[in-house]
Amino acid sequence: MKELSLNILDITENSVKAGAGLTEIKISETADTLTITITDNGSGMTDEVLKTVDDPFYTTRTTRKVGMGIPLLKLEAEQTGGNLEISSKHISNFPDNHGTVVKALFYKNHIDFTPLGDVVSTITTLIQGHPDTDFLFIHIKEDNEVSLDTRELREVLEGVPLNTYEVIKWIEENLKEQYENF
Repeated sequence: MKELSLNILDITENSVKAGAGLTEIKISETADTLTITITDNGSGMTDEVLKTVDDPFYTTRTTRKVGMGIPLLKLEAEQTGGNLEISSKHISNFPDNHGTVVKALFYKNHIDFTPLGDVVSTITTLIQGHPDTDFLFIHIKEDNEVSLDTRELREVLEGVPLNTYEVIKWIEENLKEQYENF
């Protein structure tokens, strides 16, 4: 993919499809590294699925026979000298504490580092497309932080759907404003 934000979109869509009520998207940056961690409380993966999830010829989709999201993210991380870690607890074995964590480490100074891209559009697209799912977004870089928690928005909006045009525009502008000072 041309931007890591598209990988975030793809992986988070998998979380939503797995029934996650909350998906946390955390980006942590240092001078040399960028780490993306996506944590969800979806149904999780069995050990068998977890062993094959980075195989591009494995997918749960019925519309095509390949799944490229995780394999591409792994490749992009490894090309920079980084890595990809995935842990998951399947609902059948962990009925009260299930979900998946995908963590990718990238070295930013490597020539093959894929740029982060348009994270604001990624987050607003996720919220607009899944207004009943909660998202916690945090991007930390040195002493700066950009964040958005849809659970807090729901409390303030008192029943107004998150995918209402005015709400989506506010989310977009709020994130852009936070990034101006980032």
